[in-house]
Amino acid sequence: MTATRLHLALAALMGFAGVALLAAAAHVAIDPGHVQTAGQMLLFHASVIIGATAARKGGHLHDLLARIALSAIMVGAALFAADLARRGFGGEALFPRAAPTGGWFMLAGWLGLAVAAVTAKRS
Repeated sequence: MTATRLHLALAALMGFAGVALLAAAAHVAIDPGHVQTAGQMLLFHASVIIGATAARKGGHLHDLLARIALSAIMVGAALFAADLARRGFGGEALFPRAAPTGGWFMLAGWLGLAVAAVTAKRS
């Protein structure tokens, strides 16, 4: 499976999970705020992955840097959302510092996308 297909498939699953978490926040969560934030984080970043993957394939982002950055964003969003969902449904963290670690992965991925944009061969 190519990086493009993998990123797009995982982005679709992130979107699916985001919608499911938003529905759960409205109906079954112990702490709906945490679950809602988890769903939003997944939905927002799923859209980024899809758009940036298209930009990468169009030559507007440095290929390797963009693949690394997109992977970091996905790992970070998943980790952040998983921690918040665990807190929202079970009242405890996924593991200590899981959400901040996910946040740092997302931040690094966003910076990586900026570098991928300015170092792309095609303008």
